[in-house]
Amino acid sequence: MRYLIDTNIFIRLIKEPDIISANVRSIIFDYENQIYISSESIKEFIHLVQTGKVAGKRHNITLDIFDFIENELGYSIKYIAKEHLLTMEKLDLVENHNDPNDRLIIAQAITEKIPLISSDTKFNKYVKFGLDFIPNR
Repeated sequence: MRYLIDTNIFIRLIKEPDIISANVRSIIFDYENQIYISSESIKEFIHLVQTGKVAGKRHNITLDIFDFIENELGYSIKYIAKEHLLTMEKLDLVENHNDPNDRLIIAQAITEKIPLISSDTKFNKYVKFGLDFIPNR
């Protein structure tokens, strides 16, 4: 099965793998599943490293992260497309959640009909728009 992980799951995989729930672990470490990460998450990760909010090497961030995702983790990168932006435009703003990075990743998951794994409980508010949400509890 296909799954999309968001930025916080990706960072936890790198920095705090013990915080990933048993349910999510069973999904992302099952080699029969195809795990995707959004190019939006990669952009967000690079920004977090550059601003010092996430510790990491500052040189060759992009080359290192692509190599890590594709070769070490064996995940695929799902690039943002016009269709994802069109879906994002149609999403109503939900109370207490207006992060454009998250909203684009949510729109991508809805458009692609891929379950989205996240620790952000606010994502549950998008289920009514067609999001298949798997929370990391």
